[in-house]
Amino acid sequence: MAKSSFDFLKSHWAMIAMGGAILTLAAHALHIFSAESGIFVTLAAVFLIGSVFAAVDHAEVVSHRIGEPFGSIILAAAVTVIEVSLIVSVMLSGSPEGSEIARDTVFATVMIVLNGVIGVCLFVGGLLHREQEFQYTGAAAELAVLGTLTTLTLILPNYTSSVPGPFYSPLQLGFVAVVSLMLYGLFLFVQTVRHRNYFLDVNAAPAEDRPSQRAAIISAVMLFVALLIVIFVAEELTPTISTAVTSAGLNPQLIGVLVAAVVLLPEGTTAFRAARADKIQKSLNLALGSALASIGLTIPTIAIVSLLLDRSITMGLEADHIVQIVLTLIMATITLATGRTTILQGGVHLVIFAAFLFIAASP
Repeated sequence: MAKSSFDFLKSHWAMIAMGGAILTLAAHALHIFSAESGIFVTLAAVFLIGSVFAAVDHAEVVSHRIGEPFGSIILAAAVTVIEVSLIVSVMLSGSPEGSEIARDTVFATVMIVLNGVIGVCLFVGGLLHREQEFQYTGAAAELAVLGTLTTLTLILPNYTSSVPGPFYSPLQLGFVAVVSLMLYGLFLFVQTVRHRNYFLDVNAAPAEDRPSQRAAIISAVMLFVALLIVIFVAEELTPTISTAVTSAGLNPQLIGVLVAAVVLLPEGTTAFRAARADKIQKSLNLALGSALASIGLTIPTIAIVSLLLDRSITMGLEADHIVQIVLTLIMATITLATGRTTILQGGVHLVIFAAFLFIAASP
């Protein structure tokens, strides 16, 4: 059988990961392994990461079928479903960090995407291709929405008076959830309908062979299955990891960093491959789309869960995190303002990313 990048059978490892995850869950359900067992945690972690890759691998097949920028939206949506499932798992576990996990994960996602993923893509792209071009109008639109959503969801809660920060009152939380969804929906309309050309590659290569409709349908079904597997494994694994981080005396905010890192690993890999192939537009669509979906979809979903279960969630960032995210948004705006990037911009974002990791480990 000829090898095709769009044939789901090419990824035998994906099927192994999904099958292994199902068997691990079955063993736990039959009390062969306990949730605290080292064997269970190891197997669950390995198969969780493998299933995340499998989900995004199938999402990529679907995205190739429907084309850009719709493909990037499919990938971002898949990643957001995984992120929400991990966050809700920690929230419902009764962990002391449950009220802060949404804030910490979304903050970590934005920092990892805008500094880690984009930094690596620009640096590697600059090394291999010297200078890369992209549509700055689309990037500016994405940053405008991202800056607004970040301020409303992660910074403003510290300065409202109805409820002492860093919390929103139920009414305020509902308002922010609604306007976040509306603004994200408006952005999707602009990206996919009104100004779709803003998000297309300025140096577009000839169209690649698209996967068949049958392959796309199969991958869509497998994507759904993979997402279900990730959600169920996450529900069993994340409380144990949360307890381990707390017991080890580590900064509880590292839980959010770990969740974001696991979720973004496959999409970051896809963006890296695109930058290496001189497709920086696709890299930016993936990266910025992930950050937008993380705030525009995750925060409203978690807000609804919070209101339904009557559980308060911490929204406002701490002072040092506000400094980091404001610096990140300013530098991202400067970096993407001209439509051209070099290794220098990548190096700047990687330095900010290194500072983020250092402060997270040693606050």
